[in-house]
Amino acid sequence: MGKKGKEAARERREQRRREVTLLRAVPYEPHQRWWDGLAPPPPPPGRAVAVVTGANRGIGYEAARQLATHGLHVVLTSRDAARGRDAAEQIRAAAGKPGVSVEWRQLDVTDAASVEGFATWVERTHGGVHVLVNNAGVNFNRGADNSVEFAEQVIETNYFGTKRMIEAMMPLMITSPHGGRIVNVSSRLGRVNGRRNRVGDPSLRERLLNDDHLSEELINEMVMKFLEQTKQDNWSSSNEWPQMYTDYSISKLAVNAYTRLLARRLLDRPEGQKIYINCFCPGWVKTAMTGWEGNISAEEGADTGVWLALVPQEQATIGKFFAERREISF
Repeated sequence: MGKKGKEAARERREQRRREVTLLRAVPYEPHQRWWDGLAPPPPPPGRAVAVVTGANRGIGYEAARQLATHGLHVVLTSRDAARGRDAAEQIRAAAGKPGVSVEWRQLDVTDAASVEGFATWVERTHGGVHVLVNNAGVNFNRGADNSVEFAEQVIETNYFGTKRMIEAMMPLMITSPHGGRIVNVSSRLGRVNGRRNRVGDPSLRERLLNDDHLSEELINEMVMKFLEQTKQDNWSSSNEWPQMYTDYSISKLAVNAYTRLLARRLLDRPEGQKIYINCFCPGWVKTAMTGWEGNISAEEGADTGVWLALVPQEQATIGKFFAERREISF
């Protein structure tokens, strides 16, 4: 892409940002607020319940804040209990109005026992959940760095942690005419055919994009093969993998593929038992994960995820990838 092409693309992105900013300012009409009046006791009565993982800061915090502001009861989770407690208090204080309902709960998505205990608590305390936002994630690279020193932690948190939460929460999705919502925070870096960051193996690309070939076994084999190559220190020479933030990109590639796979399994659920699962790219956001080098705020970055969580049922989609409230390719 030449200079003029880059400038045109930049202008299109800025134009879309302006459009989304205007859309965010439009309040939901009463008939669109499907989440009002859904939840029976236990408390809080009359509120849909949303779980947001990794929500003590950044995009997760903003997603939790926005969902709570819209009137859902939000369970904000964090590995660090003190930070989670502080984040919940900050959301209540920042609201400047009564009625914002948020609580915190300690959760480590990399720990199966922690996830199991959390699911038990959700069922006992709230009877289930209407919305799950899988935000918890890590990335240890900055700028031009492309270390895979922490690849195992990145894959375990970003992919297996997301998968673990979905498996634990899906049986707890409260059925309603509006459908349950699962929103996975992902990244354009995890696209199969990204312009600058693509999967190098043509056979793997084809299998990942072919619904007949896509399987949980394929996704797991892919990430385990990459991790094995990092241990052998030959991951780069194979030219199979994305060359930018490789471990993070592969973790999000796996999240995207798993989103599509699960959507296919959920597609034929009858009305009243629908679960709408999608993923989205928040963009390059000014958060601790990017070293505060992003070009948009966490508020902007969280917007598409919140929109997917709240969109009226007649507009809901399943198994799609979004950015700036628009569908993009995997």
